[in-house]
This record gives sequence, structure tokens and C-alpha cells, in this order.
Amino acid sequence: MLRQRILTAAWLIPLALFGLFGLADVGFRLFTAAIVLLAAWEWTNLAGLRAPSRRLLSVVGLAVLMALCWASGAVLSAWPLWLGVLGWLVNLYWVTGYPARLAQWRSTGMRLAMGLWVLLPTWVGFSVLREDGTIWLLFVLLLVWGADIGAYFVGRTLGRHKLAPSVSPGKTWEGVAGGLAVTALLATGFAAWQELGVAGGLLLLLATALVTLASVLGDLLESMLKRHRGLKDSSQLLPGHGGMLDRVDSLTAAVPLFALLHGGGL
Repeated sequence: MLRQRILTAAWLIPLALFGLFGLADVGFRLFTAAIVLLAAWEWTNLAGLRAPSRRLLSVVGLAVLMALCWASGAVLSAWPLWLGVLGWLVNLYWVTGYPARLAQWRSTGMRLAMGLWVLLPTWVGFSVLREDGTIWLLFVLLLVWGADIGAYFVGRTLGRHKLAPSVSPGKTWEGVAGGLAVTALLATGFAAWQELGVAGGLLLLLATALVTLASVLGDLLESMLKRHRGLKDSSQLLPGHGGMLDRVDSLTAAVPLFALLHGGGL
């Protein structure tokens, strides 16, 4: 397993870095669209679709919506980001109420709708952030990775109080605090680097805390869906690393929120 993880990471990391930071405009949007559509294929399984033809039809439907957003200019608009943020408030309600509120979202149709307000805003968020260069795209990626690392090590060392035991028994409030501490340090460093000043630095710290918490919710949502379907990973697309959704679940919540905050003047 370790050998598989290393071999996959050896080609996956350079590919991701090239796609996210080496491409721009059309190339970048196509690259991130491919990531989102691969995640959508896995989402159809989490939604309960089994027939490949029905799963493919759902993915094609999302691709058509993405193309319409691109053609209309909505790929750089705020409304898809608001769709995502409002959708994540619903997701928060469901995650915190699992399994008592399971009946509200267990239907395949509702889970597909959930995928729409999760995945489409993710793609738009990536496009909005990349439009202004690479600095803030880099920041949100480091934020999510830093939150994961901080949560893992602090949670493993000091974790005592379960965050959402019915959804993801391994996550603790101490781990969340560790993630917040790491991302606060990251935000402080970026604020100094970008010379945001005191007010700008405080705003970035506040936004960072909100986005860090959103990234935790993104992880929990996928865990809830996998638990309901009895799955360990969203797929075996990336040997040793699970599926695409397993790699971007936190980003699906963090990217739209940060893009919206960034567009609001951050």
C-alpha cells in the first residue's frame, strides 16, 4: 500500500501543480473541469446510481451546465458561489443531524442535487481565484492542506472530544483546533508577505478561520455519504489514495467560500 501511495503521488503531485499553476485561461478551466467531472462520476455512485449509463448521463448533464456557465460568463460570477455557500449551510444541517435527518437527503435525486451545489461552485471558485493570478489560489490550497496536517497530528496526539462520532469517529475538536492554529499561522505569513496591513491581516485571519471550518465540513460530508453507502473510498481511481473526491472533498467547501470572500474585497 505504501509503495502504491508513493508511486501515485510521484506522478499526481507534478501533474496537479502543472495544471493548477502552469496553465491559465482555457487550459486551466479545462483542467479543473476534468477534476470536477471525475469527482462527479464518483459522486453518482455515492448518490446511489449503479448503471454506468445513468451515471454517465448525470456527469454529462453537469458538463453541459459547466459549458453554459462558461459561455455565459457565469464561470466568473458570484451567483454560483452563493449557490455553493447556501448549499453548504444545508449540508451543515444534515451532517450535524446525522443519522436523525437521513430521510431528508437519502433519495438519489436529493443526493444528485447535493452534488450539483457542491461541484459546480467548486469549479467556478477555482476559475475566480485563478483569474487574479496564482497567489490566492496557492493560499487556499495551502490552507486546506495545512488544516488537514494540523488536525491529523494534534488530533492524534491530544484528541479526546469527538467532533462527529456518527459521521467520522476519528475526528476530534482538538484536531479542529490544531487545524485552525496552523492556518492562522499561514494567514499571518501571507498577510505580511502581501503587505495587507493590520486591518487587512485581521480580515484574512477571520476569513481563514471560516474557510478552515468549511474545509472540515467538506471532509465530513463525504464521510457521511460514504458511510451511508458502505464505502471506504469514493473510488480506486488513484491507487493507494482512493478516489478524486477523497482528495478534493475539503476543497469543495473551502474554494467557493474563499472565492466569494476574496471577491468581496479580501
